[in-house]
Amino acid sequence: MQYGVETDLKALARNGKTVVFFFATWCPNCILTLSELQEKWNDIDPELTLVIADYDRETALKAQYGVTYQDTFVLLDGDAGRVKLWNSGGVKGLNENTRTR
Repeated sequence: MQYGVETDLKALARNGKTVVFFFATWCPNCILTLSELQEKWNDIDPELTLVIADYDRETALKAQYGVTYQDTFVLLDGDAGRVKLWNSGGVKGLNENTRTR
């Protein structure tokens, strides 16, 4: 789990499965989701990289991925483009939405 998008998303996406989570400190759902992710991190695909983005500060990134709501996850392709976007769901939602078939 990495915090902040000063991280090179393109480099992370090229290296493997990457998801950006748009978190807001004032959002009760975001706080619960982040707590669950931290508590149950061992239940998540070990090859997945999760980047936490500040919903209020990362306006360009929100626009790039079409994020309009906090507590949103964005699965990236190998070029850091948006593959899938979903809201909430915690560990279960993260695993279901990033599972490769």
